[in-house]
Amino acid sequence: MSLDPTSYLQKAKALKERLSRERPFGRLSSVARLLNSFSPGDRLALYGLTALLTLSTLVLVIGLDIAVSVQVPAQGGTLVEGELAPVRFINPVLTLSQADEDLTQLVYSGLMRATPDGSYVPDLAQSYDISPDGTTYTFHLRPGATFQDGTPVTAADVIFTVQAAQNPGINSPRRADWQGVQVSSPDPETVVFTLPHAYAPFMENATMGILPAHIWKDVPAEEFPFAPANTHPIGSGPYKIASVSTDSTGSPTRYDLVPFADFTFGQPHLSRITFLFYTSEDDMIKAFNAHQIDAIAGVSPENLPDLKRNDVNVVRVALPRTFALFFNQNHDAALADGSVRAALDAAVDKKQLVQSVLDGFGTVLQGPVPPGVLGDTTPAEPMALPRVTIAASTTPDQSNYDAARALLQKGGWAFDQTNNVWTKGKETLSLTIATADQPELVATAKQVAAEWQAIGVQANVQIYPISDLNTNVIRPRNYDVLLFGEVVGRSPDLFAFWHSSQRNDPGLNLSMYANSQVDALLSQARAATDSSARDKLYVQFAADIEKDHPAVFLYAPQFIYVVPKDLQGVELGVLSQPSDRFLDVYQWYEETEYVWSVFAKGNQLSTVTY
Repeated sequence: MSLDPTSYLQKAKALKERLSRERPFGRLSSVARLLNSFSPGDRLALYGLTALLTLSTLVLVIGLDIAVSVQVPAQGGTLVEGELAPVRFINPVLTLSQADEDLTQLVYSGLMRATPDGSYVPDLAQSYDISPDGTTYTFHLRPGATFQDGTPVTAADVIFTVQAAQNPGINSPRRADWQGVQVSSPDPETVVFTLPHAYAPFMENATMGILPAHIWKDVPAEEFPFAPANTHPIGSGPYKIASVSTDSTGSPTRYDLVPFADFTFGQPHLSRITFLFYTSEDDMIKAFNAHQIDAIAGVSPENLPDLKRNDVNVVRVALPRTFALFFNQNHDAALADGSVRAALDAAVDKKQLVQSVLDGFGTVLQGPVPPGVLGDTTPAEPMALPRVTIAASTTPDQSNYDAARALLQKGGWAFDQTNNVWTKGKETLSLTIATADQPELVATAKQVAAEWQAIGVQANVQIYPISDLNTNVIRPRNYDVLLFGEVVGRSPDLFAFWHSSQRNDPGLNLSMYANSQVDALLSQARAATDSSARDKLYVQFAADIEKDHPAVFLYAPQFIYVVPKDLQGVELGVLSQPSDRFLDVYQWYEETEYVWSVFAKGNQLSTVTY
């Protein structure tokens, strides 16, 4: 039997078309016949159950999404800050002004990074080792760390930066921090620092921003301050310079910064930070009230009532500063008497000083250790504008005066009613307070002088321009009483301020204080790598200072930061200087989004804001 191929193909094709046509419609027809067999009531019930099932499924999906989703910061948002004074040195080796320091903090990063809680974490370094004797610090660089131009960060960059800070021809403000420190590199990923003696606060030195050697290596020391990279810098920090606007003289008037995607802690959330520069605080406040800027750092307390916006918070936190009246016992014999020093301390109403001079934005001090440096950090305090100023009491505290007079009498001093002066033998209690021509210091000096006069002490005030005060008064120790401030910093090292070896210039022992027990405590404290042990030594040191009354400790001013209410993630903890507000800037945010928790990678919303 023969097979006709053509006929066979035709039949196969027809069968294929019939099957493809009948199967799907056949199934639908079966469903339709089944539905037609239902009564109207059955069909209604079926439709209801189907709708309920669909709704339940939707609710379960939404619930599951909510259960496994978290709100996280998102990319976006901007911050515009006002700054006083021009910026000159966006360079960690040369910074001078607050504007310099602010932009340097954003553009550069160091081997280590300080945190708002006062600790240190590796930044450009991946890890570090400290020798048992505390004199050798070895840092291992983070693989893949780069500058903002894509160049890898190597040990050569670290060595170059440290040597630039040490170079006397460059005259870096950081030079003293690196004096005697030797830096070497066994390989491109390792940096070794050798110290002449154990120095626990050295970790603070390791936060200094690292310069890119390939940009700076051919700049002579005498040309360092004039290099274009000072105002158009390349670093490895969280933000990089996007654009710069200048005036007719070439001075920058605006800086726009954008996130550096390869920052070691991850790309920051805010999409832009802008700085606008003003010649006076009044002009900056006008721009703030006109919504031209969003934030102001370091605004003067007396100008807070001039801020006329309700979409911002005023955040304040204590700075590690010690403002005090330092007694020079070598210059006035009466001050060598402990009863006199104790009486002068007792007569001062420090709370009233903080309220009247600092408008309440300060912390009263009873000793040489400022707040925040011994683990006793106080959270930043937010408040909304407008702020009601509380007037300081003008009623003298008679109990202070009575206690001061009693101390003088106990010390053998007698009050001469005729001449209105305290005397002891041939000694007369007459003092002059020297200070700088800064409004807060002048107001403080005048108020203290008035309180000392109230107990019968002849007290005068001598005001000097800051340069004259440094050259003609402080350096030669030419004063009875000096009203001045000491910048202690984040890592406490009070050696330079109170050790007997620092009594003469360039030391900073402004009271010319000498106590062998205190010397021993200070030497041990600066060598102690264990923070709790170091804190105990400083507590004992403070107790010894309190007994001797070498100074009247007054207050530590508070840093005031005006920020938008919708700016989140800001945590102001231990600030050694105003620019430290940017320590965790890469975590600040305005925008948020929801993602499944498995994709959040620990990037949930910060629970700590201001």
